[in-house]
Amino acid sequence: MATSRGRLETIDEYIAQFPKNVRDILQELRRAIKESAPDAEETISYGMPAFKLRGKALVYFAAWKKHIGFYPIPSAIEAFKKELSPFKQAKGAVQFPYDAVPFDLVKRIVRFRVEENESQKLLLTMTGRTVSAAPENVD
Repeated sequence: MATSRGRLETIDEYIAQFPKNVRDILQELRRAIKESAPDAEETISYGMPAFKLRGKALVYFAAWKKHIGFYPIPSAIEAFKKELSPFKQAKGAVQFPYDAVPFDLVKRIVRFRVEENESQKLLLTMTGRTVSAAPENVD
């Protein structure tokens, strides 16, 4: 279902292009992410809705024909491997069927990513290095 009707600039524009049933799921996913990372900024990156914290990627998501793609970076997939086991996965990506999006699990994964980003930021500040995070294995 992901389409490219020109260059999208906001998550609202991204969500608006889908049928109501999909829009409702995307809005609930967006709320879950915002609740778990209230300081994160919304953006469109790689043509998908994304949330960044202090300029660093937290999570991405996208609507596809039969599922929601959720991209929390490989470390989060590994950290929640057991809980994500019922869902199709790849390194850094998980597919949630439209009728089975685990919003509570999404919230926990986002909180994990916030903590991970904060820890990385502290480490990088201490060492004076910089790192860029981008989704891997995007649909």
